[in-house]
Amino acid sequence: MTPDQAQSLFKKISGNIEKVMRGQTAAIRKLLAAFAGGGHVLLEDYPGTGKTTLAKALAKSIGAKFNRVQFTPDLLPSDILGVSIYEQKDQSFRFHEGPVFTNILLADEINRASPRTQSALLEAMAEAQVSVDGKTYKLADLFFVIATQNPVEFHGTYPLPEAQMDRFMLQFSPGYVSAEEEVSVLKDQEKSHPIDSLPPCASLEEVLALRERVKEVRMSGEIKRYAVDIVGRTRRCEGVRLGASPRGSLSLMKAAQALSLMDGQDFVSPEQVREIATATIAHRIMLDPQARFSGLTEAAVVEKIIKEIPVPA
Repeated sequence: MTPDQAQSLFKKISGNIEKVMRGQTAAIRKLLAAFAGGGHVLLEDYPGTGKTTLAKALAKSIGAKFNRVQFTPDLLPSDILGVSIYEQKDQSFRFHEGPVFTNILLADEINRASPRTQSALLEAMAEAQVSVDGKTYKLADLFFVIATQNPVEFHGTYPLPEAQMDRFMLQFSPGYVSAEEEVSVLKDQEKSHPIDSLPPCASLEEVLALRERVKEVRMSGEIKRYAVDIVGRTRRCEGVRLGASPRGSLSLMKAAQALSLMDGQDFVSPEQVREIATATIAHRIMLDPQARFSGLTEAAVVEKIIKEIPVPA
């Protein structure tokens, strides 16, 4: 697959999703960067901003198997991974796959489940496999998690631990659309939801080939050092208790490679690194309570770092 072919495929999928996600070009670009880069996404935004629709539109656009799990306090790990059930006929235990055995998994309101249940996804997200009753089961070649959470609802929720946050390549908020775009949404859904008739525009084989092509995008030593310097600076910033891990550097590299192919380039430039750095790194940072109370945010820390570190020539 050439860079032009990859860019064309990106445009095709993006354009298809935009048919039902009006005015969300930036969010779709970030979503596809994580998707093609082999990572996972955490969408944090208010109810009704299209988080679920965005996940469904991506699945429909590539003809992928899609499962949704509504996370609740009483949800158990077996409700996600699956369970071994004794079969009287065969007098043996048979494993029944849970919803994690899919291509795209929507973990809706993930912070409503207990830490025990949240941790059930750790192995799946990091290694594309699950371990149940001493046996390991491989997930699909294409496995992508889109998790959502509400940033202002705290009753009956459990904050995601740092280890869980670190498994997400990107975290971002789709945000509200303009008034004109919102009017278009009303027109589109006047009689039915456009996602019900959204046709696939790419195959799973094409998407898997695209993911492999992303890995071949060149990233020079200078750009790699630039990415590492941005991530490393978060560990020495005033007001930061915990900086981003080396997994953050890997995620930044892979997301930048995907953005480069979207732009029709076969190499990563500083612009792609700067564009995706905040969405890749901010959620991996933990601030001191005093810094947070003074108004400092994780995103502000990353943006300040980007401005301070010299851009490679």
